[in-house]
Amino acid sequence: MQALTRGLQVLDFIADADRPVRFMTLLDGTGLQKSTLHRILQTLVDERYLRINLHDQTYKLGSRPFQLAHRVWDQFDLRGAAEPELARLVALSKEAVRLGILDGDKVLYIDQRNPQRQVRIGNGVGSRSAIHATALGKAMAAHLSASERRALIFEGGLVAFTDNTIVSNGDLDQQLNIIKARGYAVSISEQHEDVSAVAAPILDHRAHPIGAVGIIGPSYRLSPERLHALGREVIEAARRIAGNVGELSMSISVQPKPLGLVRDDVTCVIPGEDFLGEGPFWSARDQQLVWVDILAPSIVVGDPATGERTMRPMPELVGVAIPKASGGYICATETGIKTLSPSGQIATLCEPEADISGNRFNDGKCDARGRLWVGSLAIDTQPGRGNLWRVEADGTHERMLQGTSVSNGMGWSPDNRTFYFTDSGKRVIWAFDFDLDAGTLANQRPFVQFAAGDGSPDGLCVDSDGHLWVAMWDGWAIRRYAPDAVLERKSTFRCRVRPVAALAVLTSARCS
Repeated sequence: MQALTRGLQVLDFIADADRPVRFMTLLDGTGLQKSTLHRILQTLVDERYLRINLHDQTYKLGSRPFQLAHRVWDQFDLRGAAEPELARLVALSKEAVRLGILDGDKVLYIDQRNPQRQVRIGNGVGSRSAIHATALGKAMAAHLSASERRALIFEGGLVAFTDNTIVSNGDLDQQLNIIKARGYAVSISEQHEDVSAVAAPILDHRAHPIGAVGIIGPSYRLSPERLHALGREVIEAARRIAGNVGELSMSISVQPKPLGLVRDDVTCVIPGEDFLGEGPFWSARDQQLVWVDILAPSIVVGDPATGERTMRPMPELVGVAIPKASGGYICATETGIKTLSPSGQIATLCEPEADISGNRFNDGKCDARGRLWVGSLAIDTQPGRGNLWRVEADGTHERMLQGTSVSNGMGWSPDNRTFYFTDSGKRVIWAFDFDLDAGTLANQRPFVQFAAGDGSPDGLCVDSDGHLWVAMWDGWAIRRYAPDAVLERKSTFRCRVRPVAALAVLTSARCS
């Protein structure tokens, strides 16, 4: 038994590491005798629980844990795992809650819990519904591959059940990508008149949908605002169900709000409820603030003097919209770099990632020569799929960095000799030597590496003194770093802050 415990200790140590582990690291981390550790490692390698790289003598997980994970997901009871969450959602929402799975080209409802209400949704257990017209169906379809979507949905045609049913393949595909990024789906009178729902997918260890859980009820009780407010709850329920299935530790919590008084020197100048505010820019010409709501998706223009705001809907996910000197915007969208004219006409400037499916562009800025620098990431935030691009005014583009996880805030030192780039997924801000004339990067190095408890670095700007102001996603704070990376100030806020555009301007995101 002691040998088994030690073997599991070694296996857990390697599984928790973010890179292959050397023998001496294992020796120090486990406290085992050298001879004992050698025997354990050899046994784990022989049984395919571990793999050894003979070139650098490092260890990482082998194929056997992956095979066992498949068996766990093949043998579980979805209804049993979901039972406590169905009850919780009914108590929370006072509406019917359904559990569904994909069954051919339809959604099959396998469980439903009802509230004690006089007006309620009928029991749907055993019934089947169209994927494209239901919240549960769209939540699962958003996590299917392009080929799976075509086979299950598009090839059979999109039947119109109501005036709100999506019947265009292109429109549905765009909505599914938004759903994938948001984490939940809504349907408003799409399958039946006056019936609305919100649902989230239950994903296995490969991020493949094995089911969905959703809240459904009369539209007069489930307004669009309430549906989106319940989005967080169904996401949490779906993740808990997945955790129950595999008995995994899947954290769905966020860092607690900071204690203490609300700062009286911070003012919300433009109220609103953005899904995911990003990339604010100040237009000195118009005396207005411009930012995007990635998941609406829309470009938002606000007047800090009056608090008024207007929204320009966009047809796809949009990561940044930078005002052009000639009017209109240069936009980084899901599919490429677009221009938006003052009259609302959208034109494609370039599509740097046309051959990379499942990615979208995120934050970006222009350098002192007017070149656009913009990062990308996987819509489902899969690590290592992002890139950093440099885009010229004529649309020519070059990949400057690859293998990023969540490309985010960036900026330049006042002398334009240093470029800063944030990878939120890796909790790091990188610094590079920057050649303004050539538009090139060199000497990549970590500027600040953050601990998990700090939150994740998100938006970034550089002030006239060369100090970096960093918005900490899930860290409830703005941090100011000196050029030598020394933290000299930390301001705590009672909101989940997003990118900083200037010393007094930041955006936020809806989290509950």
